[in-house]
Amino acid sequence: MITLAMDIGGTKFTVGLFEEEKMIRRECRTTDREGGRVWMTRELGLLIGEWSRETHIDRCGIGFGGPVFFGQQRVVQSTHAGGWGDFDLPAFIKDATGVQPIMDNDANAGALGEALYGAGRGHLPLFYMTLSTGIGGGLVLADGSVYRGADSYAGEIGHLTVRPDGPLCLCGAYGCLERMCCGLWLEQDHGTSAKELMKDAAFVRDYVVDLARGLKAAIMLLNPSRIVVGGGISKAGDLLFVPLREELRRQITSWSRAGIDLVPAILGDDSVLYGALSLAKSVSR
Repeated sequence: MITLAMDIGGTKFTVGLFEEEKMIRRECRTTDREGGRVWMTRELGLLIGEWSRETHIDRCGIGFGGPVFFGQQRVVQSTHAGGWGDFDLPAFIKDATGVQPIMDNDANAGALGEALYGAGRGHLPLFYMTLSTGIGGGLVLADGSVYRGADSYAGEIGHLTVRPDGPLCLCGAYGCLERMCCGLWLEQDHGTSAKELMKDAAFVRDYVVDLARGLKAAIMLLNPSRIVVGGGISKAGDLLFVPLREELRRQITSWSRAGIDLVPAILGDDSVLYGALSLAKSVSR
């Protein structure tokens, strides 16, 4: 069984092929934000068309970098690239492959990938946070299902307010976790990449205060067995995770005995691809 898996993000998009659960092909390209949906769908169409001619595709899963109406299988929007509002991405992919895909937002897909194949195995319920161009979250319950809420909006940790007097976020609110801590805004605010900023211990000590405020909300509200953090910024490793764990322990309410098990994703850049594989498998059984 061949599965086409896609991770469509604000900085890059990645496409992979799985034979059963083994990845046999993978390609990653930088996203042209100015080109928006028109550029992305053209690039996807060309790449998927080439792969489809060479390999028969049996099923397809998509992780999209923005809110998704899961029940209707439609993109709500992308806050990082234009033209995606209410777009029927699965129909576009079906035209290119002949296969009806299943789509979720990338944080939910990343949560599934890490829960079933990565750092979350044996640690459910699991909360997953992607810390990258933007910030999103996904909750995998003890039975292995994703909790999406009433309207597919559960897990949007990036738009919790962590600093009420903070700067304006792309969502229109002020002081969101994403506005304070995501890669897009770190680079714009500080004039250098998040990767470089994470090497500065003094910067990181200040940075983790806001990041811990968001994760504290997840711990106090959801009490997950484990929190897994993925996305590009998580690659800083101990430079980020050691001070972040310390800050979380400082912030968590003193009477709470909730566990603070916080680890980096172990699937690296492929958490969402493995989650897309899991989504595709779930509808082909």
